[in-house]
Amino acid sequence: MSHKTGLFAMLLVLLCSSCAVNRNATNTTGTLHTVVMKLAPGADNPRNSEGSFITLKDGRILFVYSRYTGKSSSDHAPAYLAGRYSADGGKTWSANDIQIVAQEGDMNVMSVSLLRLRNGTIALFYLRKNSTVDCIPVVRFSTDEARTWSAPVDCITDQKGYFVLNNDRVIQLADGRLMMAVARHTTASDPKWSGTGALFAYYSDDNGKTWTSGKQVATPAGIVTQEPGLVALKDGRVMMFIRASGGTQYVAYSGDRGATWSRAEPYNLKSPLSPATIERIPSTGDLLAVWNNNDGSDPAIKDKRTPLTVALSKDDGRSWTHITNLEADPDGWYCYIAVHFYKNAVLLSYCAGSQKARTHLSVTDVSRFELKKLYKQ
Repeated sequence: MSHKTGLFAMLLVLLCSSCAVNRNATNTTGTLHTVVMKLAPGADNPRNSEGSFITLKDGRILFVYSRYTGKSSSDHAPAYLAGRYSADGGKTWSANDIQIVAQEGDMNVMSVSLLRLRNGTIALFYLRKNSTVDCIPVVRFSTDEARTWSAPVDCITDQKGYFVLNNDRVIQLADGRLMMAVARHTTASDPKWSGTGALFAYYSDDNGKTWTSGKQVATPAGIVTQEPGLVALKDGRVMMFIRASGGTQYVAYSGDRGATWSRAEPYNLKSPLSPATIERIPSTGDLLAVWNNNDGSDPAIKDKRTPLTVALSKDDGRSWTHITNLEADPDGWYCYIAVHFYKNAVLLSYCAGSQKARTHLSVTDVSRFELKKLYKQ
């Protein structure tokens, strides 16, 4: 991004600070969506979380998620990748899990991103977690509509450490470049955990066979940065949106397809320290944001991951409209969103546990709504 564009963006944030999205400006009717599948914990299954969707050529939708086993719901507990199918556009789902990827990491495999590449291949990205200093994203490919998968390809080979790639986060640009944003929390030489992740974007120009790192994103001192995501903008830039402290999401921009990035700055989505998701709607070209629209002004939910809100942007994220709460239970804990567009409907998956029951990340809901209903809000 040019110096002039960067100054403009900073001025825009300052000028629009009074119109940054907060929960007081939200439609809270709660009638937009329907929960179509609830994946609750059970025997030998303490947690179900962080999934992603893909539409197959036969019309079915596959949802893959992290299914934990044993007794612990920790991020480091045993887990494998499980799948469910829908044959009616996400309205109903198969009742039983199928194993997609076994627990090949010493700790687990988790945080799925499914993406159909422009060459028709399906790519399955996930974290292979061996230890607190060895966790990287890997990718497998399927050329037979998810019936079989290739051997895994390591996406990070130039560094060693603990890298986080959130679920449903990998994108492909119009020119074919694949991109993912990651946060590094430990390295082999410095195994002490850092809550503030070092942010990088990795990219591939050969359909995921090899990957290159862009420059590290500069972040402000005193701000926790974690769990970045990416969305391509209409002007050719790529925006990295970043889970951050300070009461808002942060963003950085790249004008050279991920090689270099502007310094991270506050964005116009108010939130606690919780990840957001932003994706482009194929049928309209608008952006859809899903996040915890919580500016901290209500003491009852300050710093909590509730409500779960959706909004639209017709100007590539400079402003947001049709702001609507999907979930607003003050006891809820909503995060790690996946978005999938199927014809005129939107499918969402997200963690939907209870604070009181301490099932924060253990329950995953899949919900569905019609796009036209959101545009009428």
